[in-house]
Amino acid sequence: MKTHDTKRSSFSGKIGFVLSAAGASVGLGNIWRFPYLAAKYGGGIFLLVYIVLALTFGYTMIVAETSLGRMTKKSPVGAFGSFGKSKWLSLGGWINAIIPVLIVPYYSVIGGWVIKYLFGYATGHSNSLAQDGYFTDFISNGLSTEICFLIFALLTLLIIYAGVRNGIERVSKCMMPILVVLSVIIAIYSVTRPGALAGVTYFLIPNIENFSWMTVVTAMGQMFYSLSIAMGILITFGSYMKKDISIEESTRNVEVFDTAIAIMAGLMIIPAVFAFSGGDPDTLQAGPSLMFITIPKVFESMGLGTFVGILFFLLVLFAAVTSSIALTESAVSTFEDELGWNRHKSTLLIGVIMIALGSLSSLGYGPLANITIMGMQFLDFFDFLTNSVMMPIAAIATCLLVSRVVGFQRIEEEVLEGESTFRRKKIFNFMIQYLCPVFAAIILISSVANAFGWISM
Repeated sequence: MKTHDTKRSSFSGKIGFVLSAAGASVGLGNIWRFPYLAAKYGGGIFLLVYIVLALTFGYTMIVAETSLGRMTKKSPVGAFGSFGKSKWLSLGGWINAIIPVLIVPYYSVIGGWVIKYLFGYATGHSNSLAQDGYFTDFISNGLSTEICFLIFALLTLLIIYAGVRNGIERVSKCMMPILVVLSVIIAIYSVTRPGALAGVTYFLIPNIENFSWMTVVTAMGQMFYSLSIAMGILITFGSYMKKDISIEESTRNVEVFDTAIAIMAGLMIIPAVFAFSGGDPDTLQAGPSLMFITIPKVFESMGLGTFVGILFFLLVLFAAVTSSIALTESAVSTFEDELGWNRHKSTLLIGVIMIALGSLSSLGYGPLANITIMGMQFLDFFDFLTNSVMMPIAAIATCLLVSRVVGFQRIEEEVLEGESTFRRKKIFNFMIQYLCPVFAAIILISSVANAFGWISM
């Protein structure tokens, strides 16, 4: 294995790593995607399946990626390359590295949408936001979406420019506690609305009659969004992790943080929509439009729509920012390692890429609406390419690297650097060797089949 640069940036300690990793995990996937998937695929039984997967599949991938990063002190390309020069190792490293480069541009577009809605609520336009056609009119307006996208992208780049401790860690330490407080306030408000109790019951109480194979498949897919698995992020953050910090304990903290926020998101949205719709779960299956079309209508119907709307979209903005800086940092770290550039130059490069690719997604529902790839708008295509194709492949590559090349012994040694015992060693070894690659392959096959209309998810 190659030697590494001992002058590499690092987190100040465990809290810095945990909050930064949790910030990477807690994003739009938790607050926007998790509730509507939970509602669509069984409510309480989906939640139960997700928690089981988080404690097994999710745990295994977090430990594996973090260990590889800390062991090599490299970003994904360098981490994979440290163990050999074979083509499949190189490919695995580059796939992990390219994913955040492709995700952060369109993620920043959605972040821009959040800024638009937060600004709308803050300026007292809650009535307009709840009107039919508002969201469609907004995203089809190329100038408005582009301005909002550029504001979000610039905010992300400024934080990254400041560095690991002064930027990522400092922002995460500030935003994550506020995010938790806001989620608790909104969840309490939501569950206390008249008629909301039915939604709470549906979301928290497992009903085996609602279980299907798609419950498992969808919960597995959500794992990638929620825990930032197979995005190169955890390898990069692991490379900034000091040796005296427990990987297993930190992973456990990230698991708890992520799952708690996902549950809070469900309690924020599902009971409120239940109350709004008179108990119709189909209202929750609006998919991507849930946050920008349905939720403003729900808030408007509750009274205090402006106040709750400000709190909610501030929460979503914080979650989006903590995830976008993690994605961007992974890309910047790769440029630093592979091109030998400094942070400032690498940040400028990812900034150019973000603006170029992000503008395609930003304008894809407006001026560029007539241009599609495989029948998809630019944003939808980049989302499909990264989440449905590249991330499962990246996960498989990581599993093979650990089980076939690095070996369990070296991973165990790395885990024990900051810990007296490897508590879930048996679970890790079994999952990484057998189940995780199979799970990732199932996600890949089912997602591609769904995209081409061969199956319906």
